[in-house]
Amino acid sequence: MPAAGLPEPLSERELEVLQLIAAGKTNRQISSELFVSVGTVKTHINNAYRKLDAHSRTQALARARELDLI
Repeated sequence: MPAAGLPEPLSERELEVLQLIAAGKTNRQISSELFVSVGTVKTHINNAYRKLDAHSRTQALARARELDLI
């Protein structure tokens, strides 16, 4: 389900990572919870930043909430 206002929708995994960031988890905690490397978590975060036109965790979360993604 592509969100209105996003040229490219976030993947399920990117949304999952954003939700874990919103819960206050660190990259290391997220990687452990999702059974992936910290590098993979960073890739998901960077992809989400690009798609949300954000440059920080705070901006990404604000934009995702604005779009009712989380």
